[in-house]
Amino acid sequence: MLNRKLRRPIVGLAACMLVGTGLAASPASAAPSGDSFAPSALSQKLDSQFGVNAAGSYIDSAGKVVVNVTDAVTAKSVKAAGATPRFVSRTGAQLAAADNALKSSLKTPGTAFAVDPVSNQVVVEVDSTVTGAALAAVEATVAKLGDNARIERAPGRISTNISGGDAIYAGGGRCSLGFNVRSGSTYYFLTAGHCTNIASSWTNGSVTLGTRSGTSFPGNDYGIVRYTNTTITKSGTVGNQEITSAGTPAVGATVTRRGSTTGIRSGRVTALNSTVNYAEGSVSGLIRTTVCAQPGDSGGPLYAGTTALGLTSGGSGNCTSGGTTYFQPVTEALNVYGVQVF
Repeated sequence: MLNRKLRRPIVGLAACMLVGTGLAASPASAAPSGDSFAPSALSQKLDSQFGVNAAGSYIDSAGKVVVNVTDAVTAKSVKAAGATPRFVSRTGAQLAAADNALKSSLKTPGTAFAVDPVSNQVVVEVDSTVTGAALAAVEATVAKLGDNARIERAPGRISTNISGGDAIYAGGGRCSLGFNVRSGSTYYFLTAGHCTNIASSWTNGSVTLGTRSGTSFPGNDYGIVRYTNTTITKSGTVGNQEITSAGTPAVGATVTRRGSTTGIRSGRVTALNSTVNYAEGSVSGLIRTTVCAQPGDSGGPLYAGTTALGLTSGGSGNCTSGGTTYFQPVTEALNVYGVQVF
């Protein structure tokens, strides 16, 4: 949510991290080592390798990569690749068809959906604002998919949030810097697109940092600001955690985010390629997690050890009772803008 006097339902969470502020993670909140990303890398590799011949993958409680399969041939190949096959009833093609059907038919603000490899279904989240005839319509849409999909109630309201890691300000709103990035000798920072949409010039509350170079929201949720202030020290860290690469986490992976409202929080990835219907429009391709966030955390960094993963977009719930938070994959923004973490 945008950190303003008025809060809107289904808003994104903006969270950024400014370097050199002295804010650092305590030892108890330290992120896992870079080696912890290896299972996620294997999961992504196998998802690409098997495509719809498998039905998704995830990391189990023992840290092993599990791949859902429906035939013995694929199961044998999964074992050979160093992962654990798990026989399920619904194929990858069935789940993809259900997900695509929802992308075409479900646009109700306050809803979100993604393939959940653990339950082998598409999970549709419905927040507290969806009631009456609107809820009945959502239920009817999901019912058409049979047992390929199910509905879950989201805690509170699904929304975007502005503020985060280290605070940045523009247009009366507060967000968080996600990751410092560069292209050659030119430096930028990434944050949420619903943040960069609100204004061109960004400050840290006292001095101007830079000017917006690009923004994309809805559809996506990323934006980029070029540093114009040469006195600000730019570092490739999140708090005291060095960031050296970017990637995509696996379902089940432990991840951490940092935001200017709620600081450092951790949780697990519960889905990839989520579609969220915010009040401002739909955003697809998001990472769904159990990490909590609140207004002012928007745009902030999601990471695992030294690997950058995402930018805080939005969600439901809070850091008192818990909730669900969605993140824009950072790799997409890096590719679009031709920049890299450092």
